Amino acid sequence: MMGNNQAHISETPAAGAVIAGLSGGSGKSVVAVGAVAALARRGHTVMAFKKGPDYIDSGWLGLAAGRPCFNLDPYLMKREVLLNSFYTQSCLAEYVLVEGNRGLFDGVDLEGAYSTAELAFFLKLPVILVVDCTKTTRTVAALVAGCQRFDRRIEIRGVVLNRVGTSRHESIVRRSVEHYTGIPVLGAFPRSREDVFPQRHLGITPGPEHADAGVAVATLADRAEKFLDLGKLMQMMAPVSCPEGSSAGITPPFAKTGKGDGLKIGLIRDEAFQFYYQENLDALQNLGVELIEINAITEKKLPEIDALYIGGGFPETSARALSENMSFLASLREMVEKGLPVYAECGGLIFLGRSISLEGEKFTLAGIFPVDFTLERKPQAHGYTDLVVTADNPFYPLGTEISGHEFRYSKVVDWEGKSDTLACRMDRGVGFAEKRDGLVYKNVFALYTHVHSLGTPEWAPGMVQAARKFKDRPS
Repeated sequence: MMGNNQAHISETPAAGAVIAGLSGGSGKSVVAVGAVAALARRGHTVMAFKKGPDYIDSGWLGLAAGRPCFNLDPYLMKREVLLNSFYTQSCLAEYVLVEGNRGLFDGVDLEGAYSTAELAFFLKLPVILVVDCTKTTRTVAALVAGCQRFDRRIEIRGVVLNRVGTSRHESIVRRSVEHYTGIPVLGAFPRSREDVFPQRHLGITPGPEHADAGVAVATLADRAEKFLDLGKLMQMMAPVSCPEGSSAGITPPFAKTGKGDGLKIGLIRDEAFQFYYQENLDALQNLGVELIEINAITEKKLPEIDALYIGGGFPETSARALSENMSFLASLREMVEKGLPVYAECGGLIFLGRSISLEGEKFTLAGIFPVDFTLERKPQAHGYTDLVVTADNPFYPLGTEISGHEFRYSKVVDWEGKSDTLACRMDRGVGFAEKRDGLVYKNVFALYTHVHSLGTPEWAPGMVQAARKFKDRPS
């Protein structure tokens, strides 16, 4: 659960690169996870980062590296905060790999703001471009050449071909790319009938739900060693060095900044609830809090805690098991009535609802909020969110501006409430109802928006303050 608090700081700068794709689904996760796992297998200390709001790819990258993966999100984080996180974590490694998201130049507007290319530019890292070669040959060279010339600030140092067919197919594509662009091809991954990363409605199946996650990572490491020139990849990486004069403002991620005074915050972490940014956990621990992991599927009641954090995940895949653990649900309701502070995001919000209906069957949940959910086939919300706190709640002061993200297939089918009672106004995004988000009951606050502690610095202190208030309440 901890970050790299006890890790050795490297005396020489790490070498790094960004692994990007032409689009989502191009295979950059296969290449990134495989490369990270192969380098770690060879005994190198590798630090993996994931660009953008993401839990699933980050989890796989962390498994591959043998240490937590951290997220870099130019939309959610101020530039200096992002760089601070990147440099302080990179100093703990020999090699740094950043997996991009979507296509290389895809951003939120016409200028490509917050794109992977923009991130590579201000990290001063070269790009390794992954290209899906399905049903194409020489056109791959045209696509790579277009990317090469589209933004001259970005240096594409290598290309990885993915889903190539025959050896002849690979040869034509490889020679075309190198002839027309001058960029070396670092490897070619053949088309495979077996998908190491099975897809589900939110993308790749998360590591905790994968029956053989360790085997999957080892398989990707094998493929990287067989089909990728790791020696060339390492040579193409650029030194990761902190810009002159900026180190004075850097707070190492392993430095504690507060005293928890014995505070214990519970963290529901099991097959149903897995979506936690490592930075959020580090932020709480750096304030001196002890985190207590809780399994809502197997445990009979809540342990002795001063607050509870329920992240996102897939409660729908474990709905029956969650519903049948009636003693745990009763324990949660009892502690809520006693004033236990609870912060819940997305899947955690659903868990606090009354029920979820799946394929004609209704599963009873915690019932903290009078809300019934169902799951749709298409996304009900997807993208960044900007919120303003407009009503009293246990964690955020009035007027707090929150930046986060939402990605859900769940839908509210019945709610015994009014939108004007929700604590946050949505300036961007969908939210819970009528451009608002944030249900409040006693000391419970639940919303669809996920937050990142580096983008919303008020979050961790708010959690700790609520926990302390509950701990210090009169007996």
